[in-house]
Amino acid sequence: PTRQELREYLNYFGRQRHLPENFAHDVILTYRTPNVMNSLARSVLALYSTDPRADDISVENLIAQAISLIAKFPAIVAYAYSALQQKYYNKSLYIHPVQEKLSTAENFLSMMRVDGKYTELEARIVDVMLILHADHGGGNNSTFTTRVVSSTNTDSYSAIAAAIGSLKGPLHGGANKSVMEMMSDIKKNVSNWSSKQQIKNYLIKILKGEAGDGSGKVYGFGHAVYTKSDPRAVILKEYAIKLAKQKKREKELE
Repeated sequence: PTRQELREYLNYFGRQRHLPENFAHDVILTYRTPNVMNSLARSVLALYSTDPRADDISVENLIAQAISLIAKFPAIVAYAYSALQQKYYNKSLYIHPVQEKLSTAENFLSMMRVDGKYTELEARIVDVMLILHADHGGGNNSTFTTRVVSSTNTDSYSAIAAAIGSLKGPLHGGANKSVMEMMSDIKKNVSNWSSKQQIKNYLIKILKGEAGDGSGKVYGFGHAVYTKSDPRAVILKEYAIKLAKQKKREKELE
């Protein structure tokens, strides 16, 4: 594309970031849920009613709908998270406006944070994570769900909402949440984080279903196809080291 075409595309993408009038209040804040993914799926279905060409499955319209959804996701997720925090954890509700001039990662972080602040490293990490997950093969469950549902020639909103439902599951994208809960539980119940023996003993309890969430699973090893390591983890570990130093959390990293 030419510089002018790229500039026009970025301007178009920026405009698509804005949610329809009263959408945040009527759809996200009125019906709050304890899970952001549930709110995201419902919001996608609700956007169907705001699209005059919702059922147009021409290639050009599908691309336009995809760009529009991608652009709106940061705002939807940020607002749903704030609503969740207010209702279930008694925290203040804050809704920061969308900023067209920021990148997707920067915009997301600015809306997620109470003070709207973020570091260049944080934005870079979010950007890298989005790229790595988008490029994560075509055979994962939610991508497969999109293909199955869209093969019926249904609308984009129905197909993407179904895929989000798949991604929500703890054996797919929801595993991220399970990892964080597991790590919090380990830090809480292992007195000496530097003791390999204490950690080993607690992991054995987790495997036996005597600790953690009782499932007997140790989360976070990625897909079974990665017999040695997840290539995403190799890249992200480098950034994790940098971020731990910036946040003074090297002990947790180790």
